[in-house]
Amino acid sequence: MGGEVRTDDRGRVTIPKEVRDRYGDQYRLVELDSGIKLVPIPDDPLAQLRAAATDELREASLSDLEAAADEEARGQAGEHVR
Repeated sequence: MGGEVRTDDRGRVTIPKEVRDRYGDQYRLVELDSGIKLVPIPDDPLAQLRAAATDELREASLSDLEAAADEEARGQAGEHVR
């Protein structure tokens, strides 16, 4: 689903219900060279990372996991993150 959204007078954007139902209610705002992107944050991001990870990543520290999540966001965006 795509579409146009606008900010209200307080700078808020309403995410359509169909999108929230599909991706959830929590997002990370990623600033790119060409604009912005909302990346859904899973209910339990660490569990999702660990489930998809290699044994090496499963044993990684929280800071290692955060770095991996940032790298994943860059990859999903397909652009350089500022």
